Amino acid sequence: MGRLPPRPLLLALLALALCQGRVVRVPAGRLVRVVGTELVIPCNVSDYDGPSEQNFDWSFSSSGSSFVELASTWEVGFPAQLYRERLQRGEILLRRTANDAVELHIRNVQPSDQGHYKCSTPSTDATVQGNYEDTVQVKVLADALHVSASAQPSPALSLREGEPFELRCSASTTSLLHTHLSVMWEVHRASSRRSILALTHESRFRPGPGYEQRYNSGGVRLDTVGSNVYRLSVSRALSADQGLYKCVVSEWIGEQGAWQEIQEKTVDVATVVIQPTVLRAAVARNVSVAEGKELDLSCNITTDRMDDIRPEVTWYFSRTPDSTLPGSHVLARMDRDSLVHSSPHVALSHMDARSYHLLVRDVGKENSGYYFCHVTLWVPGHNRSWHKVAEAMSAPAGVDVIWLEPDYQVYLNASKVPEFSDDPTELECRIVDVKRSDANVRFTVSWYFRINPRSDSVVTSELLAVMNGDWTLKYGERSKQRAQNGELIFSKEHMDTFSFRIQRTTDEDRGSYYCVVSAWTKQRNNSWVKSKDVLSRPVNIFWASEDSVLVVKARQPKPFFAAGNTFEMTCKVSSKNIKSPRYSVLITAEKPVGDLSSPNETKYIISLDQDSVVKLENWTDASRVDGVVLEKVQEDEFRYRMYQTQVSDAGLYRCMVTAWSPVGGSLWREAATSLSNPIEIDFQTSGPVFNASVHSATPSVIRGDLIKLFCIISTEGAALDPDDMAFDVSWFAVHSFGLDKAPVFLSSLDRKGIVNTAERDWKSNLSLERVGVLEFLLQVHGSEDQDFGNYYCSVTPWVKSPTGSWQKEAEIHSKPIFITVKMDVLNAFKYPLLIGIGLSTVIGLLSCLIGYCSSHWCCKKEVQETRRERRRLMSMEMD
Repeated sequence: MGRLPPRPLLLALLALALCQGRVVRVPAGRLVRVVGTELVIPCNVSDYDGPSEQNFDWSFSSSGSSFVELASTWEVGFPAQLYRERLQRGEILLRRTANDAVELHIRNVQPSDQGHYKCSTPSTDATVQGNYEDTVQVKVLADALHVSASAQPSPALSLREGEPFELRCSASTTSLLHTHLSVMWEVHRASSRRSILALTHESRFRPGPGYEQRYNSGGVRLDTVGSNVYRLSVSRALSADQGLYKCVVSEWIGEQGAWQEIQEKTVDVATVVIQPTVLRAAVARNVSVAEGKELDLSCNITTDRMDDIRPEVTWYFSRTPDSTLPGSHVLARMDRDSLVHSSPHVALSHMDARSYHLLVRDVGKENSGYYFCHVTLWVPGHNRSWHKVAEAMSAPAGVDVIWLEPDYQVYLNASKVPEFSDDPTELECRIVDVKRSDANVRFTVSWYFRINPRSDSVVTSELLAVMNGDWTLKYGERSKQRAQNGELIFSKEHMDTFSFRIQRTTDEDRGSYYCVVSAWTKQRNNSWVKSKDVLSRPVNIFWASEDSVLVVKARQPKPFFAAGNTFEMTCKVSSKNIKSPRYSVLITAEKPVGDLSSPNETKYIISLDQDSVVKLENWTDASRVDGVVLEKVQEDEFRYRMYQTQVSDAGLYRCMVTAWSPVGGSLWREAATSLSNPIEIDFQTSGPVFNASVHSATPSVIRGDLIKLFCIISTEGAALDPDDMAFDVSWFAVHSFGLDKAPVFLSSLDRKGIVNTAERDWKSNLSLERVGVLEFLLQVHGSEDQDFGNYYCSVTPWVKSPTGSWQKEAEIHSKPIFITVKMDVLNAFKYPLLIGIGLSTVIGLLSCLIGYCSSHWCCKKEVQETRRERRRLMSMEMD
């Protein structure tokens, strides 16, 4: 064992950090290499868990007894002078693969490199625990492997796809040891290489990736010719087989039950070029054929292959000349076994070796388009397999089917023309002069509407309804809702007649209408295809639109009458430009001019609708429910009566008349509304005039006192018997200093003596009573602060007429009086003052007593002064 070289302090510290019980290992047994190859010896330390890299020293001995320093991972000056130059040239180098592993590389091995190599790890441990070194023997053999390419075939091999070819290479060895050879064929193309087939050193065949199926089927084989020639056989060349073929030979030796590859040699054998197969497919460019006839297209094939090839022909059809679009579909196909796949009306035949015909029977308009012929060439392979060697697509052949359209004309007639709005409209669209029609043709209709154009407007047509080839009717946006409501009716009267009816024609329906009749032809798949459209001449639907005129005149047969008599008014109606009118009447009443009690107020009294149904509107006088009557005298004349009229009925009376036009069935449409001239009811009477005033002897009270308010009614003019007068009296209050708030109802007393008092949120109570013929007293008991404010009374007089009926006079209001509610200060502060005075007196007496006792017993003290002090004081005073 050689000397241990000195190590610095850092190496010692690193060795102390190593785990105990480590073992250095190199490959077991003997390593065999050939002169000129590369030697790689790995060395690693087991059971190492140190934080840093482990250092290694390599030594060499030719005999196994005396080792010379070869290389080190730590110390630069470790190798002997003999190996330093080889280390500098890079022939010998150490390559670390892990913290605990390193490899010794010797390039271009020489015979002098045969011997023993020792790998060791430097250590400064006090005690050795484990194996710190290991040795391996290397055997160097002379190069005895000979590899060369066979002279046949030539280095450049040109083939057609599908043709067979063979490649050979020779390999032999004269090694004195018992070695084995492995042969592998590779193909290189551009920057990639692929393994084709290999014969291992254990005499086993191993196909490369992608060649398994061809090897299993016998398409690719590797066998020996003689003792040292290895032949690669390919039964059918493919386009992927093009490239540079190389023969890779490796020499192996068995050592202690394991195999070692001692060297490898590669030789270029040949460059294989696969020539593409020439294939063209052609179809006649443009073909015209009559409807119902046969379409015959020929696909002509041109190729340079004369061997056993099988074509596969497929016909495609497309609406566009681009065959790559997804819309293309297969019409017919003949496979390489001459089996035809087609539909009943399409046939594919093989006329000769290079021509294939497509026959389409009973062509229709749907057969117009572009036809393509796609050809694929197949060659037989090994074990009944087939290989595709070429494919081609023909240029598109345009086929135009001459379509024989049905010949017919369309006539549109208006069987019903509206004269007014809401009249029905009916149009008939008829097919005439049909010259070609059979069971395979059917007709449908589409209806269109066009507004009459103005000079500066653009004419646009709107679809009302369209009928498809399967008789399905679809509505346009303009007519969808009206058709669902039954206002528009589309029907087919006969095989050649279509009708369109508008139940109620409106002003928006005025315009031009036309129909489009479409001819549909039945196809072979029982579908229907539109073949022709014929438009009719438009029909204009229009009527003069004049404004509806409605005039109502009111008349009073008896101009003078007294209160209690019957008021009668008649209303005569005349109309113009209104179709079959019916009238509804509403009687209204307004206060006469100058009446400020309720100005501009219109009251609805009674109504009569177009079906002669009477209804009381705002007539709420329960005692006179049957006091008003409205009746129809003639078709255009109505009469209103009011029985036992009262003074309060004075005002202006009118008839509001509405004209209604019938709209199909029992529906009515409002055509016009008009108001008659007014008829005034004015009672010329000399009766008394009533006034109302409020008086209170106590407008200012203290909280809790009684508030008394008198509503005094006075009369002017003719005196009345008290039994002929009655009053409805109501009291109101505005709880604010001004009249800016809404009045609050307090209590009421009607002419029959019934009292109605409002509910209040505070404790004070209300009472209302009649204390005299013309005096009414409102009392507020237990007044509260909230009872302040302005109080007034509202009086409605009733006077008995000479006929004995009671007449209601106009309502009068008194001026408000302001009532204040004060707080009783003396009563409010009487008890708190008495309690305060009592407490203050007691506290004063108690404080005097405490002061007296303190001064008499606790603070009394006699002060004796000396004569000297007195004198001093006296002298100070004198000074």
